[in-house]
Amino acid sequence: MGGDHGPHVTLPACRHFLDRHPQAHLLLVGQPEALAGFHHQRATIVGATEVVLMDDAVEVALRRKKDSSMRVAIQQVKEGKAQVAVSAGNTGALMALARYLLKTVEGIDRPAIAYPLPNARGGATTVLDLGANVDCTEHHLLQFAVMGSALVSALRNVDQPTVGLLNIGEEVMKGSEVIKRAGELLRSAAQAGDLNFHGNVEGNDIFKGTTDIVVCDGFVGNVALKTSEGLASMIGGFLKEEFSRNPLTKLAAIAAYPVLAAFKRRVDYRRYNGAALLGLRGLVFKSHGSADAFAFEQALGRAYDAARNDLLERVRARIAHARPLLVGEAPVASDSQTAEAPAAS
Repeated sequence: MGGDHGPHVTLPACRHFLDRHPQAHLLLVGQPEALAGFHHQRATIVGATEVVLMDDAVEVALRRKKDSSMRVAIQQVKEGKAQVAVSAGNTGALMALARYLLKTVEGIDRPAIAYPLPNARGGATTVLDLGANVDCTEHHLLQFAVMGSALVSALRNVDQPTVGLLNIGEEVMKGSEVIKRAGELLRSAAQAGDLNFHGNVEGNDIFKGTTDIVVCDGFVGNVALKTSEGLASMIGGFLKEEFSRNPLTKLAAIAAYPVLAAFKRRVDYRRYNGAALLGLRGLVFKSHGSADAFAFEQALGRAYDAARNDLLERVRARIAHARPLLVGEAPVASDSQTAEAPAAS
């Protein structure tokens, strides 16, 4: 029911997803009258009388709309009736309801939003957090790294994905005090075999694909996400404008079109739609609110792959292994002891 378009977009996406995934079953949660026209042998309508609007305050979703489609959907996961919930609705409300109903995994203070951003290698760099946590401690950043490693391992079949810490430079001594302490923790975690830490990375490394995962606070991560989306829109607008100019400009645009179109497709955020809410005792995925049917189907596919590849258990296992560092129970090695330490393989 959520997002900018609601069932007009989500229902066609659900049908395409079911047609392409013969082992999947969908519970479509929403107002019955809005979903009445949808019929599929592997889809079940679950009624909900209310809808969380995109501009609803978090308090409204938590305290007043207790039979919203968003809340009922997450409740299906809590009760074991579904393995994963997917929503294109209000991000703040989704995070608040998911945290309230599902609770966080032991060893995790705050859930994080993880999203793949397209990179120059033809794949994607998973960045977290993307807006759930504006102010983070070094332990939060380590938790994000551990959870992100589990996510990439599950969805991309990479046993030891590389992790980069977003900073203003690659050097160990650069960055804020929180970033410096986070670097120490991440190097210690690498020595303990908890993750494969590459080192500090800069903003352009996200789009170069220098590492599989980039860890940052939610403020910086959200800016990076919006920049990526804006780039795709800019290229699309450029192509449209150039084709409307004089004949010589049109000829140049036609000559460059295959390259620009391929680049536009590579940075098209719709292909990577579906952000994981990590750190919860259940799987929840967030689709972009403006997603069209193609993009929402991608979010369903990512959620399906996460459930099929036991993402929740992988997160729990990695957290359990790294727990001493995650909660600050173990001493942290100094820069002089860890600066030359290789990443765990």
